[in-house]
Amino acid sequence: MRIILYLGIVAVILGAADPLEGSIAIVVGSVLISFSTFLSKDSQWKKFLWATFMILIGVIYMFYVSSLGGFGGTSSRSWWWAFPILPYPVGWFWIIVLLLKRSFNKTSQTRDKKSSPNPLP
Repeated sequence: MRIILYLGIVAVILGAADPLEGSIAIVVGSVLISFSTFLSKDSQWKKFLWATFMILIGVIYMFYVSSLGGFGGTSSRSWWWAFPILPYPVGWFWIIVLLLKRSFNKTSQTRDKKSSPNPLP
């Protein structure tokens, strides 16, 4: 399960280098992370799933608008057409925050276990 989580993290981070073409990697990575947290019974798995749905909705809409020729500039569509893409970056940011929070919680739990005296001989 850890390998699935690590592959998802790598995909989400590397996909951010190019938000349009990397969006597929980000979607796959977020699905892997959600699946891994679900299997490991992580208390945050529902939040990861919601972030994945947000990313998926934003990416689908982004590809739809791209197929129509985009928005703004010389396109006949205004910049308001970009508004439904917003769940994509918000979901990506939410996954990063959840991963950082998860990492810090595990680090502090490990540190607490090492620093607390063992009550049993």
